[in-house]
Amino acid sequence: MKNLYEYQKNMIWIKEYPIHYAGTRFNSRMTIIRLSSGSLFIHSPCEIDEDTKIAVEKLGRVEFIVAPGSYHHLYVNSAQRAFPEAETFICPGIERKNPEIEFDWLLGDRPDERWEDDLEQVLVRGNKYIWEVAFYHKATKSLILVDLIENFTDETADVNWTLELWFQVVFRMWDNPKPAPEYQLGWKDREAASKSLKKILSWDFERIILSHGDLIEENAKSVAIHAWRRPLASSENT
Repeated sequence: MKNLYEYQKNMIWIKEYPIHYAGTRFNSRMTIIRLSSGSLFIHSPCEIDEDTKIAVEKLGRVEFIVAPGSYHHLYVNSAQRAFPEAETFICPGIERKNPEIEFDWLLGDRPDERWEDDLEQVLVRGNKYIWEVAFYHKATKSLILVDLIENFTDETADVNWTLELWFQVVFRMWDNPKPAPEYQLGWKDREAASKSLKKILSWDFERIILSHGDLIEENAKSVAIHAWRRPLASSENT
């Protein structure tokens, strides 16, 4: 696994790790946020091996483990074993998809009072296949997503030809940031989706930390508006 690296000075760290899914290969990201209290918030944890555990503990005490989306809960158990004192929050629906997962709280539209000074959040509704909770880190103006935008390009590392073929030919999202295919195929309530997305767009973000593909560090809000144009437009036309 690649090393944990500092993304926003003394506030946000990222670790990339490999994923193999349906014959494709690509990377995902774990994001660690130091809250103003000094404790750590682990977003979409990877498998926590001993080296990763040591690196994280050097940053501070892990207080929260967060599984923010339908496909981002596989390594929660690993994080819980590494940081047994932390509380676990999950996106609604994960408890049905993975009935054996142990958790303390379900995420929603309101941030927990222990991180409300640092983070905004919204549960993205309106899709029949995939849900997630989007977060906004106020101090760094960073929007933190998992699958709501994916950004694969010729510059993206560790991607195999199968994923490139699917994303270029079928979903036309190569060098064209869009929601994950499950989102594109599953919008069922465009009005609910639009309400959630408009809430995200009301935040003053300047960059997007996403789980899959290249980070978006320029024209972030314009990229998001373009990526979500279909659910946004559909709701306006109803």
